[in-house]
Amino acid sequence: MPKTPAECKTMADVRAEIDRLDRSLMALFAERWGYIDRAAEIKRPLNLKADIPARVAEVRENARRHAIEFGLDPDFYEELWTQLIDRAIAHERELLGEGEQ
Repeated sequence: MPKTPAECKTMADVRAEIDRLDRSLMALFAERWGYIDRAAEIKRPLNLKADIPARVAEVRENARRHAIEFGLDPDFYEELWTQLIDRAIAHERELLGEGEQ
């Protein structure tokens, strides 16, 4: 049964909860990646590029807004999401064959 931070009495408790959360985050990232793959599938017949600047800006702003909402550092999470976005765009470019002759 998960514990709240206040319920953790030892470092082992804290570490176990952090490990549990890290695994959950990885599961969410894997789920998110599935949508990145699907986006490329949908973009191909529509002749859409991997990089859509307006959407990139929207996702970055969402990251900032959500970070603020949860009391987190918006600059850090925007930077983290920028890395996610950049990797997703590179992956979509590969799937879409952008840059290939």
